[in-house]
Amino acid sequence: MASDKTPSSDRDTAAEWVARMDSGNWSEADEAALQGWLTADPRRHGLLLQTQAAWMLPDVVHEPEVTEVPAHANDTRGKWMRRGVLGGMVAACATALVSFRVGFSQDAEFVTRVGEIRRVPLDDGSIMTINSGSELKVSLSRKAREIELLQGEAWFDVAKDAERPFIVASGPVRARAVGTAFSVRKREEGVEVLVTEGVVETWSDQDASRRLTIVAGERAVIKERALVHYREGDTTPVDRALAWRNGMIDLNGTTLREAADEFNRYNQRQIVIADPEIAGEQFDGLFKLDDPEGFAQTLKVTLPVAINTSDPSTIRVERTSESGLLK
Repeated sequence: MASDKTPSSDRDTAAEWVARMDSGNWSEADEAALQGWLTADPRRHGLLLQTQAAWMLPDVVHEPEVTEVPAHANDTRGKWMRRGVLGGMVAACATALVSFRVGFSQDAEFVTRVGEIRRVPLDDGSIMTINSGSELKVSLSRKAREIELLQGEAWFDVAKDAERPFIVASGPVRARAVGTAFSVRKREEGVEVLVTEGVVETWSDQDASRRLTIVAGERAVIKERALVHYREGDTTPVDRALAWRNGMIDLNGTTLREAADEFNRYNQRQIVIADPEIAGEQFDGLFKLDDPEGFAQTLKVTLPVAINTSDPSTIRVERTSESGLLK
């Protein structure tokens, strides 16, 4: 988590790492070097996550082709200040490449660690934003663009190409789009599809005759034997569910159990709701996804609960002994 105490050199290095990831030229050596840098200081995980979130904000316009920062440019201050998130962060890498077009033209596999959000440009012009703890495979050919989501979640900003359908598969579930933006999340109870722009067609190979069309602002959960369609009527619920793209968790009438599950997706230190009678309490708020401690402290001042942090691997949320049952 970045703060005023974060060394400026770490902030600059985090900006450099994110710029290198975005270039599409990422190697095993780069991955090993990044892991070494992260391991040296646990605070760097949160810093890198915030930097990635800043880089992904939609108010920044990227060049459509490979652009090299001129040699006389000492930093990328303008890009970071326009994002308005990590004030004062300066990218130290003066030759970072920023592109939508450089990417992966052959089969590739991507895995994100807990707490890592990765933005990946594909060579067809599409963009993948991969959530924490996810794994997927990409196969781009002249006739099709196919993504297999093995676990986790990803959001896709799909470049228009009517000759090459863009299909995301998760188990038997398929989601097909041409020139749109949507996310796919693999859940225990099924596969969730949320559409932020355009139209997506989804179905299960177990019954391909039953197909569902989802438009912007709507979502669907495709289960083994059922299609559950939610017609939201506007994009707000979908945008809230995808707040992770900007490094946030947006809770709106969410139960404490569900909120804990969301925070646990992004953090090694896990939130434990110790009493099932408080797990169903609902909660609202907007939180940094790498700050479970801040969320727990907010619970402490909002509900009659106690926070136990004696175990460095967990944050236990318990009823206070004098509170009795929550109402």
